[in-house]
Amino acid sequence: KLLFIYTRRTSALMSSAVRRSVRQLASSVSRVSSFAASVSSESTSSIGLRTLFSKVPSSGIASALQQRAAASVSVRSFQTTAMSAMSNKLISPHGDKLVNLMVDPAKAASVEASATRTLELSDRNACDVELLCVGGFSPLTGFMNAEAYDHVVENMRLPGSNLLFGLPIVLDTDCEDTKVGDKVLLRYKGKSVAVLTVDSKWRPNKPKEAKMCYGTSSIEHPGVHMIAEERGRYYIGGSLEGLAMPVREFATPTPAEVRADLPEGKDVVAFQCRNPIHRAHYELFTRALDAENVGEGAVVLVHPTMGPTQDDDISGLVRYKTYVVLKEETKNPQVRWAYLPYSMHMAGPREAIQHMIIRKNYGCTHFIIGRDMAGSKSSLDGEDFYGAYEAQDLAKQNAAELGMKTVPSLNVVYTDEKGYVTADVAEKEGLSVKKLSGTKFRKMLRGGEEIPEWFAFKSVVKVLRENA
Repeated sequence: KLLFIYTRRTSALMSSAVRRSVRQLASSVSRVSSFAASVSSESTSSIGLRTLFSKVPSSGIASALQQRAAASVSVRSFQTTAMSAMSNKLISPHGDKLVNLMVDPAKAASVEASATRTLELSDRNACDVELLCVGGFSPLTGFMNAEAYDHVVENMRLPGSNLLFGLPIVLDTDCEDTKVGDKVLLRYKGKSVAVLTVDSKWRPNKPKEAKMCYGTSSIEHPGVHMIAEERGRYYIGGSLEGLAMPVREFATPTPAEVRADLPEGKDVVAFQCRNPIHRAHYELFTRALDAENVGEGAVVLVHPTMGPTQDDDISGLVRYKTYVVLKEETKNPQVRWAYLPYSMHMAGPREAIQHMIIRKNYGCTHFIIGRDMAGSKSSLDGEDFYGAYEAQDLAKQNAAELGMKTVPSLNVVYTDEKGYVTADVAEKEGLSVKKLSGTKFRKMLRGGEEIPEWFAFKSVVKVLRENA
């Protein structure tokens, strides 16, 4: 179900202008930044056998990119980033420091030459390397070592700092010879992107990782299946030195680049998605700006995940093309667009926490979280692995500690009489609700049938048909 929240106070004792002023003051106070202005040199990250797991109950878009990947663009001065963030009164990154692991271009060749072995990255791993190098996973400065991995798996927190962290960030390999002290050149599609200095290698307890992080050890879960069938036998951790950004067919702005485009002293509401955006989605994230806990003049950052998701999802490139045409069609000044090189785990509640941390690093103060966020179903019987509101509940429980606010959603439906309204309004007023399931929509799309405009944007439908 597509969800949104739209709340309005009706108090006769307080004018809307006063309420806005109060909310703005509170919002401004909450954004006072303790942002640091120097590169963190300590290593927070210093912080398989194909196992078949038995089922157990669960709890419930290229040239622009190539230019950006050039050293003059991809290598950022952390001090400049820090000063910009402070002057713009943006929310502090997770752990107060926005990590930047990209090496000076003048030193890149020598860093690459220091590598003693090479590892070709998977699509998923390339996403993790990019987010580590640009600070999307701040405060991490590399892939987690065994200690950090175990701590995050068991406690959803980093060791030492005790900072919240939803899921472990690990690099897998089947190489028996890789050892502690090795410098591994990480390549993606034939291009060198980083060098990893190995300080830890271990065989992970994959069933435990699955059970603790995904709530199940059943390979019917796509994330568990990924751990069991895609990842190698060993995990290796250590510090990273970034050489270049992975070249993609669409640009993925860094946290520093996104932050530089955000309005000064205003709330930023993040909208996470992994599918094309249709009318109800748009209603959801634009109306979220009217939520009681969102300040005046706020903007929405539409920040879709562009890495691997589920096997039956639309490809990242096609989704990117739909976002481009929708941005042009709507031209909404309150909506910003950026694309995240993140690989979905479908880990439900714990992935919701991961998404909040990432969006905080990109400068967001609020996070829209809907029903069964990052949820998944069994590949055999279609049963949900998580309860409808588990992700919402965990996010709300940890929002204050993260220094963010959640924007929960209510069910939104389309009616003949009033267009999009909340389901409770439709029921109370006896309005005629129109429905179109995702399955029916895809069937109509494949069959060349006319798609109702109340359901989908014409520009988006055109792209989907051209790329079917």
